[in-house]
Amino acid sequence: MTGAPTRALPRTVVGVDIGGTKTCAAVIDDTGVVLARSESGTPGPDGRKALLHNVVERINEVIRVTGAEPLAVGVGAAGVIDSRAGVVVSSTDVLKGWAGTPVAAELRRATGLPTTVDNDVHAHALGEVWRGAAKGVDQVLYVAVGTGVGASWVHRGWVRHGARNAAGHLGHVPAPDASGLPCVCGGEGHLEAIAAGPAICRAVTRRTGAPFARLQDVVRRALDGPGPARDELLRGAQALGSVVGGAVNLLDPDMVVIGGGVVGAGDIWWRPMIDALRRELLPATRDVAVVPSSLGADAALVGAARLAWRSLDG
Repeated sequence: MTGAPTRALPRTVVGVDIGGTKTCAAVIDDTGVVLARSESGTPGPDGRKALLHNVVERINEVIRVTGAEPLAVGVGAAGVIDSRAGVVVSSTDVLKGWAGTPVAAELRRATGLPTTVDNDVHAHALGEVWRGAAKGVDQVLYVAVGTGVGASWVHRGWVRHGARNAAGHLGHVPAPDASGLPCVCGGEGHLEAIAAGPAICRAVTRRTGAPFARLQDVVRRALDGPGPARDELLRGAQALGSVVGGAVNLLDPDMVVIGGGVVGAGDIWWRPMIDALRRELLPATRDVAVVPSSLGADAALVGAARLAWRSLDG
């Protein structure tokens, strides 16, 4: 007796998002659909071996669960990444010993699959351009506001990395209201020191003397009415909007997409951010579309998958 025909598995790749807080791997098909994912905390303080071991565990788990036979791996990773070599050029101390890690070579050796690596914010941007809020848009400025502040400039579907692979560090441009505040990069007075989620939490903690470890707690307090929580959330939103408005005048994109955990604060953050952004715009750029990310946390995974599919296309 002949058995029922076996259903062919879809063509897939694995997309990986290595962030400062969490690491996630997903099996993704060639239309950008996430079929399954495996997530864990990022062992940032434990060094590069622990970081890579965790990534390989996530990849193996999601392959095992789905029974997929992926063709390649794409990675969006925190840090300044040489995307051609797949190597971390530099990184903050959030990921201990991450600088210099040959991520592509190590994962290729561990999985036996061709591996492509880029910065995680660039991966977010590619995801939104491929299958998200900016699908089909020619010139896109993507801004990520979460643990840090980053950006990516995508022109006709391709990320512009800059001469030293460092393009997109929007969090490390000066912001007047951040004057004197220390930044994770070692400088001071940068946008990230006032607009990132942890920076807002620290500011509220300083002013109230009560610990605010999560932005959600700040937002809940801000919704209660005037006070330090609302002040600092507003200050961060306005600082971000002003800098992004200046970037729009510099780059003249068709669209700005804003993603990251801080966007989850909702209208109490979004509206003052947009107002500050619009105040900075030149007459020629005032019609720029500014929209939230539509893929949310999946954006980096989908963008990393896009990297993998492109590597297979040559």
